[in-house]
Amino acid sequence: MNKIGSYLNFHAQALELRSRRNEILASNIANAATPSFKARDLDFDSEIKRHVGIGPLQTTNEEHFPTMVPAIGNKMLFREPINPSLDGNTVELSVEQMEFSENVTRYQTTLTFLNNRISGLMSAIKGE
Repeated sequence: MNKIGSYLNFHAQALELRSRRNEILASNIANAATPSFKARDLDFDSEIKRHVGIGPLQTTNEEHFPTMVPAIGNKMLFREPINPSLDGNTVELSVEQMEFSENVTRYQTTLTFLNNRISGLMSAIKGE
């Protein structure tokens, strides 16, 4: 059963992080009118590496291109505003809505990948 769990682990962890990021972005949007509120976000790439324990892909030939750049860390980040407001609030609705929309799309894509993996396992169990 442990092998099945490890087979599904990456996508399950990705769903959990995408859900957490949705909550953070929704909080930013909800606090768009709160004075001195600082828009927050998380670095998905560094968080998934921390949760799943995967590192950058290794190049095995000198003709391969490096695929990953070093992450900046795995802590909650504060978004730098493009147009800072006078009350100290760093939430910019257009940016937050765009980030939220992109994250929802990636959440749905990850869910599709996970469903496909589960369907593949079910087919293997049934012997199809």
